[in-house]
Amino acid sequence: MAVTIADITKLRKMTGAGLADCKKALEEAENNIDRAIEIIREKGQAVAAKRSDREASEGCVLTKSENGFSAIIALKCETDFVANNADFIKLTKDILDLAVANKCKTLDEVKNLELGGVSVAQAVVDRSGITGEKMELDGYMYIEGENVAVYDHMNRHGLATMVQLNKENTDAAYKVAMQVAAMRPVALDEASVPENIKKQEYDVAVQKTKEEQVEKAVVAALKKAGINANLVDSEDHIESNMAKGWLTQEEADRARQIKKETAEQKAANLPEQMIQNIAQGRLAKFFKESCLVDQEFQFADGSDKVTVSQWLQKQDKDLKVVDFKRFTLRSE
Repeated sequence: MAVTIADITKLRKMTGAGLADCKKALEEAENNIDRAIEIIREKGQAVAAKRSDREASEGCVLTKSENGFSAIIALKCETDFVANNADFIKLTKDILDLAVANKCKTLDEVKNLELGGVSVAQAVVDRSGITGEKMELDGYMYIEGENVAVYDHMNRHGLATMVQLNKENTDAAYKVAMQVAAMRPVALDEASVPENIKKQEYDVAVQKTKEEQVEKAVVAALKKAGINANLVDSEDHIESNMAKGWLTQEEADRARQIKKETAEQKAANLPEQMIQNIAQGRLAKFFKESCLVDQEFQFADGSDKVTVSQWLQKQDKDLKVVDFKRFTLRSE
């Protein structure tokens, strides 16, 4: 019995597979729709297994807020060609709609929801068989409660944010959601920064301060000795500048000795309190740049420089950010 256009169209509507794949599956199944669906599904499982070690770095990130529940979800794939496909975007949207409607709080909950007669997890595998690419759900985040604005950066489905305020103000919440997209805060405020990140940033600040103090002493010592520090700032430069005739062997050896002795002496006599004070200042700068409420607000009217917190208070003296979420496919 020949495969008809009507059967192919019906199978395509049921599976989302391409016309050629539907025709082939129906031919193999001898026009048995149920068996054809299984064939398409088996193909998806085979593709998923074969490409399990591939990197899925492209994809679609969407966000939605409805009935006191907001979420972001990312469906990843291997290429931007598939990521921009209308069917792929629709699948992501359908999954997000289900997640929000069911108020899912974990990615496992999302994967176990039913979509088109199968689990969401199976629907993703089935789609993988259609595109021939690895696909995976990732980046699921949610905020429960009212007064949430969601933002899809430039409507390109690669970066999404959500911001919750303590009071209703749609315009303010949306602008802060844009701020989150642009300025990549790591926490709401200083108190919200995890202790391990605070320690890491402080340790880095201490090390950087020590290195700078040593470098200043070395540069001063070289200058006093009549040596251009720029010519000897690394061993590669020393060798290169000797080859160009800009340094003699004697000058190079003398520069190396000065750098070594000065660095050792300065490192052994660094004033601890000064190092700590400078490091604390650097940590304070990190908080200002990385904590949402303390960041300089990028979307205020006029030329006044105000923080996010100060701008919100100008809109309403009691207006505050309660929570935010951000997800992007790109490394930053």
